[in-house]
Amino acid sequence: MPDRRHVLAGAALAAGAAAIPAGTAYADASGSLFPLGVASGDPLPHAVILWTRLVRAGLRRPVEVEWQVARDERFRRVVRHGRTTARAELAHSVHVDARGLDDGHDYFYRFRALGQISPVGRTRTTGHASRLRFGVVNCQDFQNGYWPAYWGLAAEDLDVVVHLGDYIYEYDPSSRFADRRHTTPATPGLDQLVTLDDYRARHAQYKTDPALQAAHAAFPWIVTWDDHETENNYAGLIDEVDDTGAKLQTRAEFTRQRAAAYQAYYEHMPIRADLRPGRADLRIFRRFDFGRLLRLNVLDTRQYRTDQPGGFPGDFGLAEAGLANNGTLTGEDQERWLRAGLDHSPARWNVVAQQVMMSRIKFPNPTGAPVPPIVANLDQWDGYAPQRTRFLNHLAEKRVENPVILAGDIHSTWFSELRPDFDRPEQKPVAVEFTATSVSSDFPIAFDGPLKQVNPVLNPHVRYFDGSRRGYLRCLVTRSVWHTDVRTVETIDVRDSPVTTSAAWAVEAGTSVLTR
Repeated sequence: MPDRRHVLAGAALAAGAAAIPAGTAYADASGSLFPLGVASGDPLPHAVILWTRLVRAGLRRPVEVEWQVARDERFRRVVRHGRTTARAELAHSVHVDARGLDDGHDYFYRFRALGQISPVGRTRTTGHASRLRFGVVNCQDFQNGYWPAYWGLAAEDLDVVVHLGDYIYEYDPSSRFADRRHTTPATPGLDQLVTLDDYRARHAQYKTDPALQAAHAAFPWIVTWDDHETENNYAGLIDEVDDTGAKLQTRAEFTRQRAAAYQAYYEHMPIRADLRPGRADLRIFRRFDFGRLLRLNVLDTRQYRTDQPGGFPGDFGLAEAGLANNGTLTGEDQERWLRAGLDHSPARWNVVAQQVMMSRIKFPNPTGAPVPPIVANLDQWDGYAPQRTRFLNHLAEKRVENPVILAGDIHSTWFSELRPDFDRPEQKPVAVEFTATSVSSDFPIAFDGPLKQVNPVLNPHVRYFDGSRRGYLRCLVTRSVWHTDVRTVETIDVRDSPVTTSAAWAVEAGTSVLTR
């Protein structure tokens, strides 16, 4: 009897999931109307978002789409169904907010349009449970390699997947793999996307990967963006610090680019959000309660942040710049919203899912120059140290129960204990942080060994670090303990590679202390 992984793989391939050649991301040679698969997300106790996108060359008119939700994958027990319209102005994407479901239950869903039936997806509503199982993923550079981690993720027994950003990358076509070259944008040479068609084509290309389709079809996802869904290291409406010449954009130009990026993101994600096409803002910070076991606060640390301090190339520079920065990573409104959600939470575990590491990290100068010997990544919370101190003090003063920070972005695994003052190791930790490695994005292997050597001295609050492997985190949460497994693959040079547990750590409720 085939396992779920191979069933899902077959479903993805049957949906026409072979990679779309660069430049032809709107057409599907197999003739399927659903070459990008199906997905679900933003689960609530009685509702979930169901997503797909119709793709066919020359399709311009509105299309009526039927949807079904059933208790069984053969759809003998359909419990909800309806019709919606896929419109060209939203790239014929479909977002169904399927309501009236039972809490804490598995469901199956599918779509029908123009005489074709989509692949079947599985989803799950939230509910009161004694345990929660979820995966944490981020950073999937299509050009850097294949995604065997997603085959492993699809085969897990999970309730939900949390994606922390960098779902696509904006760079020009350039890959050592002939079938992983990016779509060609309207303006090659900028090494970034600009138009709505640019972003739509790139999202569609990523969605054709069969492993990613299988992972989406297996579980509901809760997603948030980071920088590469728009442009590397942007801050609010401020262009990347290293951009010059034709790459450098005015505020008005970047506003249009961000509006295109945000619309394409919405069109391709199973997200509950109020998109207004053409506008450069889209609120995606939101909250999910899994009974009284866990509250998940999902942040957006790109749209509202002030500029990274110092103006250093690549935003790597002196830590003092971050210590003196009274700017914000979240914006004032989102910070107030987060505090209120933590202060009044009924949950045993209070989770902040966001993009960049909160832990203070001292890096040996990556250029090898002796001056300065130590630098900080000012794109992370180290660039906004006063806000971080304010937040960590708040956790301690309000006695927020069992805070856990989730992060990504840095393409490596870091598990840390967080203190308001990182120079006082005698202080009791007020939270733990789990930073997930990338699915495929590169971490310079030359930095892996040196960081492992210096972390015990420079960053003693880091209990575990590894930059050598790609993969995801698998978390199992009960009222008494939180387990996190580091699930990694041997290589991303091939489409299929075994997934193994390379590390396992736990936190007992009430401690904020990491143990093996």
